[in-house]
Amino acid sequence: MSTVPKAHPPSVEAVLAATRPRLAAPSANDALAAVARTVIGEERDRLVGGAAARAIDELAGAVVARLDQLGRSTPPSTINATGVIIHTNLGRAPWPRVAIETAAAAARDYLMLELDRETGRRGSRFRTAEEHLVALTGGEDALVTNNNAAALALAVGLAGRGRGVAVSRGELVEIGGGVRIPEIIRRAGARLIEVGTTNRTRVADFEPAVAEGRATVVLRVHPSNFRQAGFTEAPDAAGLADLAHAHGAIVVDDLGSGALLPTEAFGLAHEPMPSERLAAGADLVTFSGDKLVGGPQAGLIVGRGDLVGRIRRDPLARAMRPDKVTLAAVAATLALYRAGRAVEEIPVWRMIAAPVDAIRERAEMVATAAGASGTAVAVVATDATIGGGSLPGEVLPSFGVSIGGRPANRVLAALRQGTPAVIGRIEGGRVVLDLRTVDPERDAELTAAVRAALG
Repeated sequence: MSTVPKAHPPSVEAVLAATRPRLAAPSANDALAAVARTVIGEERDRLVGGAAARAIDELAGAVVARLDQLGRSTPPSTINATGVIIHTNLGRAPWPRVAIETAAAAARDYLMLELDRETGRRGSRFRTAEEHLVALTGGEDALVTNNNAAALALAVGLAGRGRGVAVSRGELVEIGGGVRIPEIIRRAGARLIEVGTTNRTRVADFEPAVAEGRATVVLRVHPSNFRQAGFTEAPDAAGLADLAHAHGAIVVDDLGSGALLPTEAFGLAHEPMPSERLAAGADLVTFSGDKLVGGPQAGLIVGRGDLVGRIRRDPLARAMRPDKVTLAAVAATLALYRAGRAVEEIPVWRMIAAPVDAIRERAEMVATAAGASGTAVAVVATDATIGGGSLPGEVLPSFGVSIGGRPANRVLAALRQGTPAVIGRIEGGRVVLDLRTVDPERDAELTAAVRAALG
């Protein structure tokens, strides 16, 4: 019985010899060889699977393409047409243009990160963002960390190892990614003291823990990613602060999203603001930079100067501090609030404030231009949400484009795999693309992407 010899891919040296003349820019030999080995390994797997062997010039072209891809490693351009403004799976808040430009400048150039401009000596770490926070919230001092979980961990760490942190049972929440408040407290070295009940907690429920000295920190956690209704009660912020302070305890108020503008002015429920909680007696308030603030991922701490100073000196604060690019972008975002231009220039607030009639007109233009044979493309009224664990249950009226006449899953997949990728949702067996979360400057791209997906 005769056997057909198995095909083998060419050697690494042979592929390298064919590749080098095709390179537009030189690459280090070890990097080039590593990519060549990867391509040859993939070719070997193809041959084992019964595929026809590729010519050596084709393999060299695959090496060049792979090198070019590595050198241009950027995320695919994506259009968020889900109607969820702060979409966790899509990177949460898009940055304001000025924050992007400021971050690029900070990444490209040197920055006086810890250098005093007047004396030429080492000074405080870049303080611009923190100065903006003090001005915007009324806190005595502020600190920026790499995310709000870090900010909260540093704040509850003020209790001290083995000391108590009192929290209402109704606020022992999971804040996302499997991270839970009890776990944060434990990791900070403190001891959790639960008070009250799941649905009803009063100021008096905290008194035994703080009066007996078992709790040195009272933690309030804003349940920003869910809503309780019915037979419920929460402790008054000012009354709780008075009780804590009377017994030498401090109050840490975690707001999660942390709006710096009044959400009720945009037809939404009121979201507690850091300035309000500080005015009600909280000693420290923590919140996120990449949710309703609308900037980069960051944790923001504002409040008493002595407590912020202690956190700044905590060795763990160094492990949780952001880099120069994030600090610069946070500062640029916060500056827009101080300049009174947040609604016009911060994408999250621009989407929230967008007039519904203007969204409908855009949806009509996209639907008219994107129609294709065999499909039913129409304008549809929708409800957009804030997302990102902010304002649960609150919706904003919106309009979008619905696509029927073809299997919705296939249309959604084709949109997701296109360039740019378009992410929508399915309602009633039809694909729906909500225009409230699409930048008007990208309407033409969205239209072209829909036409390409309907092909």
